[in-house]
Amino acid sequence: MDHPEAGGEAVAVPPVRRLRRAERREQILDAATRAFARAGYAVTGLDDIAAEAELTRAMLYRHFDSKADLYRAVLDRACTRLAEATGADDFGDDAIPALLRAAAADPDGFRLLFRHAAREPDFRDLIDSITAASREVGRRNLARVIPEGPWLDWAANLIPAFTLEAVIAWLDAGQPDPDQAAERITAAVHGVIAAAHPSAYPPA
Repeated sequence: MDHPEAGGEAVAVPPVRRLRRAERREQILDAATRAFARAGYAVTGLDDIAAEAELTRAMLYRHFDSKADLYRAVLDRACTRLAEATGADDFGDDAIPALLRAAAADPDGFRLLFRHAAREPDFRDLIDSITAASREVGRRNLARVIPEGPWLDWAANLIPAFTLEAVIAWLDAGQPDPDQAAERITAAVHGVIAAAHPSAYPPA
């Protein structure tokens, strides 16, 4: 539509593109993920997220009831993306490369899940459920090579936690040597498996 200026000349004003509700929601989630990842849940306010998204605070409330509701949606989306990228039932040869790819595709979401939310009591239930599922998958796969007992328990608890910490360290380091990163983490995991194997502790 043309609008007259003070001098009487008309200038063209581009139409404002109105996003569909789902697109706007994704825009808000993207902005919230970036904002929360910078400072964590407690410090980040809705005004910070609105500024990041270049929207009004009122627009945020059209899609989310509260900051807690928005944060939960951010975590749920990050969790869904991670599950879609890595699968949930096997810890095969592609598990660690898939985890690295998922982390590289959404580093802020990955850090929110496994660094920030793990320290926030109100949202710890989601992380605890992910951790429990990871331990169960790890235990099921490790039981093929490690007999039932304390060493299996140790390896099943350690490997998922170690792997996540290694991936976060890789992200923080700037994602160096992406082709070799999976091999390095896998080698360390194999070291844990070897340490837990009965052959590592021959009878006295």
